[in-house]
Amino acid sequence: MEDISLDEISDVLQQENTFIWVSMYEPDMQMLEKIQEEFGLHQLAIDDAHAAHQRPKLEEYGDTLFIVLQTAMLMDGNLDIGETHLFLGSRFLVSVRHGASANYEKVRERIESVPDQLANGPGFALYAIMDFVVDNYRPVVDTLEQRFQKLEAELFGKQFSRECLEELYELRRQLLLLRSAAVPLIDICNALIRFHTGIIPKESRIYFRDINDHVIRIADTTHNTSDLVTAAMQVNLALVTVGQNEIVKKLAGWGAILAIPTMVFSLYGMNFKYMPELNWEWAYPTVLAIVGVACIGLHRKLRRDGWL
Repeated sequence: MEDISLDEISDVLQQENTFIWVSMYEPDMQMLEKIQEEFGLHQLAIDDAHAAHQRPKLEEYGDTLFIVLQTAMLMDGNLDIGETHLFLGSRFLVSVRHGASANYEKVRERIESVPDQLANGPGFALYAIMDFVVDNYRPVVDTLEQRFQKLEAELFGKQFSRECLEELYELRRQLLLLRSAAVPLIDICNALIRFHTGIIPKESRIYFRDINDHVIRIADTTHNTSDLVTAAMQVNLALVTVGQNEIVKKLAGWGAILAIPTMVFSLYGMNFKYMPELNWEWAYPTVLAIVGVACIGLHRKLRRDGWL
């Protein structure tokens, strides 16, 4: 591979047994219009590549395929989703990156190291980019899984707090974002395997099947982890409910204990000389002793039953 200028693109495209890969990061509309002129790209695809904020998809514009991939990177613990827009023709590949995305220098080194596969055309370069994007999903998934395991340990270690619940919710949101970026690649890979034979040669299709397998594993992992996060949030709510029930039981137990003196004292009023029964000198001490014994006995029973 060798570097060429934009003005040389038209001439190089006329050469046999060669193809051009143009890689750009957040180009302006003027640059995209120049690329459109050189490669004959459709205006709708150019508008999408400039505006970004597209869902993962594959669209066909005549002899050119327009593919949108979503990239994923963890920045300061937060998941950032970027985009890569790809224009694929029989003799060229144009990649446009937006947002969070690693550069494709490693992809270029990889395809240059296998010239026999590079000879199959831009289809192999497309595979290398898609494989690079999907491979970058894996460390993100592993990090999110580790974060969940830590929160899960806190949940069952009785150190759980409202902040942990908020982290669980944010973790589930990030898992859903990553899943929404990965799952559409399954349909894209299937389309590249089955159709578009004029652009994707038979020799290159097996590589997209490999990407498809990787995406399915990532989709399954994100789905399963998301389910576990949902279950953990439900367990947290259940534990909160159990804790509230324990508090209610204790309050009810103490209420029952206090009901004994309340009932006895309210019955007699205790505002006459030698009450109860008016003339017995030991009435007060006896009633207090009976109330005390009854309260202590009820307290012991409630403790045995787990209410206190």
